[in-house]
Amino acid sequence: MQEIYRIKDFKNAYKILGVYDKNIEIIKSYFDCKIVVKDNIIKSNAKEEIKEILEDVFYKMDVLSSKTILNEREVIYLIKLREAHKLNGVVDFFTLRKPILTKWDGKNVYPKTFTQEEYIKTIEKEEIIFGVGPAGTGKTYLAVAMAVSYLKQNKVKKLILTRPAVEAGEYLGFLPGDLKEKIDPYLRPLYDALYDFLGVETTNKLLETKVIEIAPLAYMRGKTLENAFIILDEAQNTSAIQMKMFLTRLGFSSKMVITGDPSQTDLQQGRTSGLKQAISILKNIHNIKTIEFMRLDVVRNPLVQKILERYDEHGNL
Repeated sequence: MQEIYRIKDFKNAYKILGVYDKNIEIIKSYFDCKIVVKDNIIKSNAKEEIKEILEDVFYKMDVLSSKTILNEREVIYLIKLREAHKLNGVVDFFTLRKPILTKWDGKNVYPKTFTQEEYIKTIEKEEIIFGVGPAGTGKTYLAVAMAVSYLKQNKVKKLILTRPAVEAGEYLGFLPGDLKEKIDPYLRPLYDALYDFLGVETTNKLLETKVIEIAPLAYMRGKTLENAFIILDEAQNTSAIQMKMFLTRLGFSSKMVITGDPSQTDLQQGRTSGLKQAISILKNIHNIKTIEFMRLDVVRNPLVQKILERYDEHGNL
């Protein structure tokens, strides 16, 4: 075991170590190594290249300890930034970022990564925004957060949330119930996000009064959506025709956010994804911007990361 870092201000040590040393446990799990803390000295048996990473991470945590308390997700993000050599500006990011909105339970919602912060700023600035990248990067969740924020500030009068009802190996006709009961499972992530921000009671009232509409993409045909915040989720599953139809629904004083992962589509083989095509043909148009999320923005439990890495080693089954 070699010394890798000395905590400069011991009274802030608990902020670095975490409650019941939870931050240390997260770091140990991430790198699969031993870490021992005695007084203000941190030692580890990690490989030399890992020790350099740990030294930089603990230094940033030490600096941040006088300004804020990092949670486990933020500690992992700090590690991933160091691995990608992108630690510049991280102290300002964690200490100066502003909340997107306050949820019904009083908790604030903040951007969790640099890309998320760029995404929020782009939504504020542009009219049509494409948020693309892997699952778990917060594309849809943050879009809904911004939509709710705009509604609360009276910047829009309506929220429109939609998804294409494309099934991975299933057919709606085989499912029990009426159309709403068949469609709702596909729209459930949108309901869940609204419940998280507004609470169940408020969300249901706004749904009843049509201030918020959640519907499959096909229901958008023939509408002109003015003074509204419109979100199209899972857009990789739209056809080229559907995407054109959706984009041309944009009315005055409205904003559109289109989210999806171009690398994952449930469309039948040979069909062109409307998301891929739209990103390609609409680039360099004023007030249309694409934000690309990376694997770096997926901040998960270290065990989940190890599972993903192992699947990647075996051909991403």
